[in-house]
Amino acid sequence: MQGTVDGFGYGLTTPVVAFVMACLGAALGLRCTTRSLRAGRSRRAGWLALGATSIGSGIWTMHFVAMLGFTVEEASVTYDRPLTFASLAVAILMVGIGIFLVGYRGATPMALVTGGTITGLGVASMHYLGMAGMRFDGQFAYDTPTVSLSVVIAVVASTAALWAAVSIHGFLPSLGASVVMGVAVSGMHYTGMAALQVHLHPGAATGTAGDTPTSLLIPMMIGPGCFLLLAGVIVMFDPLVVTGGPDGPGRPSGRGLPSGGQALAIPVQRRRTSYATTARREDRQPRNH
Repeated sequence: MQGTVDGFGYGLTTPVVAFVMACLGAALGLRCTTRSLRAGRSRRAGWLALGATSIGSGIWTMHFVAMLGFTVEEASVTYDRPLTFASLAVAILMVGIGIFLVGYRGATPMALVTGGTITGLGVASMHYLGMAGMRFDGQFAYDTPTVSLSVVIAVVASTAALWAAVSIHGFLPSLGASVVMGVAVSGMHYTGMAALQVHLHPGAATGTAGDTPTSLLIPMMIGPGCFLLLAGVIVMFDPLVVTGGPDGPGRPSGRGLPSGGQALAIPVQRRRTSYATTARREDRQPRNH
């Protein structure tokens, strides 16, 4: 027997809140990744890890906020906690691989394609592993072409997000990139849900008795939600994360710099260029014998 699925039990409330969570995680992750490019090697890994965890937590929270409105009219639905939290770990791990690739390799085509593919597959794996953690008296079936489309959306969105993380340094452009990523992640989720069919076992118990999705999912989202709040505080208290640099991205000046005049926010590559320029100038100066 085929079950009747309702994915919008709270109307537009859950899709809108889920979209906001995806945008929040993307915005924090992109700003942390940008900040890592201006940090020393000893601190870069920390910023990249914070960015990966922010994006992974945002995507995971987005998914389960959206699932608050999901019900099967003929059966009650519960969640397997180990699988549910495993989907969070998968999201953070695979997003982290992609972010570390571009964080250390830069926006090269190979790094973007490889990192974007791994990150996108992580987003899709999180979605379908989270769905596998749902328990009810039946089973899910998926339309293969629609599932494939959802994976493509995830990979393209992830590649674009990684490119934005290392190429867009202004606050407003980065904010726009996070909105685009939020739209793509939400689109991937609902594309995947459109591929879903529910088949109930013969003699399945009818009704929706038991715990509601709200009472099951909200306690599990407290941890990732608090982490996103903490990451937001870290971002707000680090001016380089918000502004991209003392005078904007890539344009350091002498105002407010240490006595040596060297901008702390200048990437390592640019410092090497300035040293090379200084050396050439010294070579052109006449030498006294």
